[in-house]
Amino acid sequence: MKAKLIETSDKELVLQVTVTLESGMLKTEESIQDSLNQAGCLATEIALSRFDTNGEPIMVNGLRYTTKGQIEKIYQTPYGEVKLPRHVYQGSRGGKTYCPLDRDARTIVYSTPKFAKSVSSKYASASSRTVHDDLKGNHGRYISRTHIKDIADAVGGIALDKEEKWSQAPPVSFGRVETIGFGLDGTCMFMSEDGWRQAMVGTIAYFDSEGERLNTIYLSAAPEYGKSRFLKKFEDEVARAKRNHPDSKFVGIADGARDNWKFLSKHTEVGILDFYHACEYVTKVADVAFRSKNKRAKWPAESRHRLKHDPRGAAELMREFGVFRDKCLSGQKREKIESSITYFANNIDKMKYHEYRAMNFPIGSGVTESACKVIVKQRMCNSGMKWKKQGAESVLCLRALNYSSGRWGQMWDKINRYGI
Repeated sequence: MKAKLIETSDKELVLQVTVTLESGMLKTEESIQDSLNQAGCLATEIALSRFDTNGEPIMVNGLRYTTKGQIEKIYQTPYGEVKLPRHVYQGSRGGKTYCPLDRDARTIVYSTPKFAKSVSSKYASASSRTVHDDLKGNHGRYISRTHIKDIADAVGGIALDKEEKWSQAPPVSFGRVETIGFGLDGTCMFMSEDGWRQAMVGTIAYFDSEGERLNTIYLSAAPEYGKSRFLKKFEDEVARAKRNHPDSKFVGIADGARDNWKFLSKHTEVGILDFYHACEYVTKVADVAFRSKNKRAKWPAESRHRLKHDPRGAAELMREFGVFRDKCLSGQKREKIESSITYFANNIDKMKYHEYRAMNFPIGSGVTESACKVIVKQRMCNSGMKWKKQGAESVLCLRALNYSSGRWGQMWDKINRYGI
């Protein structure tokens, strides 16, 4: 053994660790890791045993439970497997058994909290194969891909089950919040039973008086018909943001999708059409209105400038679109310009970019567009991937927590405090 217990007390352990110095530095570092892993397993075994009972009867939900004896169980830890005997209890009528050590030590799928936290975070970012290879190659830990997924699914299930009760804390403190921007959008992922379906992403972005983004909270949900569960979760987060920052300005930022604005208009004082989506329609008009390549590049650049800085920029551009439409163009070209006119007409009340900029409001939904790629696409849409609803819900929840500043740590603090 490269690690042995020297002394123990109620407050600390003293271990002796022996490290073999190899001829090469890489091999020496691997030897150090192996020795420290053994020390970690030894310390974890002793630490876990402190959460076991002395075998006396206990009360569970008003019922008397007695021990069936100490039964050995293998626990997964950051340092290796630990085999530990612990008391397992059962009621006088039989039925489901109960292990106080698992409850009080906050184990998850027979993994210590630290290991469950690490594995679920890794799985939120990469496939079980990648996590398996990383743990084996870089940490000296072997764990099956199935167990990796089981741990991550369990942690995701806890997060989903507890989010309404545990999401009360505001984001990490960052000073005065002048504006809060709410955005939502959808992007497709492949579901094993339904094919390509739309997963949802929501963002709550906090801005200071200069318009600098201070922090962002992310939410995401697997595809669902009607989006009711996602919208309820997003609505709760919006209400929480308003309670925590009642003096801030609340703005909605999104593309022109009606479903988005049906939700956002109920919760915001100002609606802002994403500037860059509007610009796409300007370019679309230029592509059919001008034969000259130079004009197809120059006119959109000038138009985007007017749209952003001229108080009447949107109205003037819509009028110009009408002039182009009325020229002798083919029916297909007229339809493309007509669609741009319709888009501007439907959203012109949300295109006061000169005014928004003067108030240091955000005018782009880039944070939400980016979230669709980062939260959903990068993890859920790799080659050959298809998802079942429960697995998709779990991973998307874990990713949203990981990318939301402070949220991942808050959840684990509450697991440590309240259990699961």
